[in-house]
Amino acid sequence: MANHFLEIPDLFWGLFRSGNRTVYIEALLRINEEYQYSNYYLSREICIQALTDHFAKQKVTLKQEETEDDFDLLEPLSTRILNWLLRTGWLKKVEDYSAMAVNIVIPDYAAVFVEAFSHLAGEDEDETQVYIQNIYGILFAFQNDPRSNISLLKTALINTRRLNKTLQDMLHNMDKFFGSLLEQRSYGDLLQEHLEGYVEEIVQKKYHILKTSDNFYLYKTDIKRWILKMRQDIPWLEEVCRRNRQLRGVEVRAETLMEQLELIERGFDDIEHRIINMDREHTRYIRATVTRMNYLLNKEDNMKGMVIQMLNHLSEMEGKKEQELELERISRLMNLSSMTVISDRSLYKKRRLKQDFVESLEPEEETRELSGDEVLRLNRVHSRYTRKQVESFILDQMKDGRLEVGADTVSSEEDFERLVLAYDRAARKDCPFRVRDQETEMVDNGYYRYPRLVFEANTMSKAMRQ
Repeated sequence: MANHFLEIPDLFWGLFRSGNRTVYIEALLRINEEYQYSNYYLSREICIQALTDHFAKQKVTLKQEETEDDFDLLEPLSTRILNWLLRTGWLKKVEDYSAMAVNIVIPDYAAVFVEAFSHLAGEDEDETQVYIQNIYGILFAFQNDPRSNISLLKTALINTRRLNKTLQDMLHNMDKFFGSLLEQRSYGDLLQEHLEGYVEEIVQKKYHILKTSDNFYLYKTDIKRWILKMRQDIPWLEEVCRRNRQLRGVEVRAETLMEQLELIERGFDDIEHRIINMDREHTRYIRATVTRMNYLLNKEDNMKGMVIQMLNHLSEMEGKKEQELELERISRLMNLSSMTVISDRSLYKKRRLKQDFVESLEPEEETRELSGDEVLRLNRVHSRYTRKQVESFILDQMKDGRLEVGADTVSSEEDFERLVLAYDRAARKDCPFRVRDQETEMVDNGYYRYPRLVFEANTMSKAMRQ
C-alpha cells in the first residue's frame, strides 16, 4: 500500500485546496465517462473536445493557480483545465511512438478518487441493488456450478459487508436532513427542501428501493433458504472441499465453508436490523417535518410560536450583557412570569370563535327516561291518592293473583294516574304486588297510551305483614 502512496505526486493534493476544485472534479468525471466508453486511449484532442462540449452551456470562471503563469491564462478554458490536471498528476500522458500520438489515461491512484467523486455525485447505479444481486448470483453459482470453490463464498461475503456498509452510511447521513429542517424560514422553502432533497435522495433512490420494491426481500428469502440447505448438507460440503483441492490445490475443510456461510447469514441479519433503524429514522424525519410545517404555518397565531420567535431573537444577541438588556426591555412590555400576557401589545391574543361554531361543538344532551318521582312531580298527583286507593286499584282487578293491563283497564284520567302510581308503588318491598320483568308492548285504547304491564301478587309482602 505504501508504494501506491509514493506514486502520488505532491501537486496531486492541490485539487482539494484549489478554489477551482468543483470545475476540476466535473472535468474528471466527464473525461472518466468518455474513458469508459472508449475502446482505445483518449487522445488530447478528444479530451479537449469533450470538456468544451461539457462547459459550453455553463458560465465558468477559473481562478489563477499558483503553478500557472501568464501564458497559461491565455489558453482556452478546456485546454487550461486539461493542462492543470496533467501537471498535478490527476491525468497522465502515454506516448505511442508507433502511432506518433500522445494518449491520455487516468492513473490507478487517481481512478480511486474519481470513483469516489462519481459516488458522491450520485451518478453510479444504486449500490444496494447491485450488491444484493451479486450475492444472489454468486450463491446460486456456488450451489449449482460443478466448478464452484471457496473463492465464490469469499466474494459473496465481501459483497454482503459492502451492502451493510452502504446501508450504514445511508443511515448515518440522514441527520443532515434534520439539520436542514431548522434552516428553512418559510413554508415554501421547507416543502421544496423536503421534496427535492429528502424525497429524491432518500425515499426514491434508497429507501424506496429497500422498502417498496421486492429486490432485497425477494433475494433475501432465497439466499437464506440456500444457506440453510447448504449448511445442513454435509456430504455436499465435503464434495466441494474435494473439488476445491483438485481445481486449486488448496486444502479446505467443511468447517471453513460452514463458517463462511454463517458469516453471510449473519450479515443479512445485520442488514435487516439496519433497515429497521432506517424505518425508525424515516418516521422521525416525517414527524419532524410535519411539526416544522405546522410551526411555520402557525408561528404568528399561537403562543408557542411567538415564544419561540422571542427566544430566537434573544439568541441572536451577541454577548450576555446585550441579551440581558434586551430581555429587560421585553419584560417591560409583557409579563413573562405568567402564561397570561397583560401588555397592550400582547404576545398572544386568543381568537374568539364564532357563536354558531361554538354551539356546534357543544355536546348534545342525552335524552333519559323520567323516574317515577319525576313523573309524579310533573303530573302533581303524588298526594291526590292514598296508598290504599292505589293498591286497591290493582288488587280489585286481579284474578288468581295476576293482572294483565289491557285496553279496558284505564277508562278515565284518575285510572291512568293510579296506574302510574301503582307502577311506582310496585318497586317497594312492602307492596302487595309487583310488576313482572318482561318486554312489554304498548296499549292504545283511543284515549290513553301505556305499556301492557303484568302485576302479580307479592307473596313475600304477605309473609312480612303476617
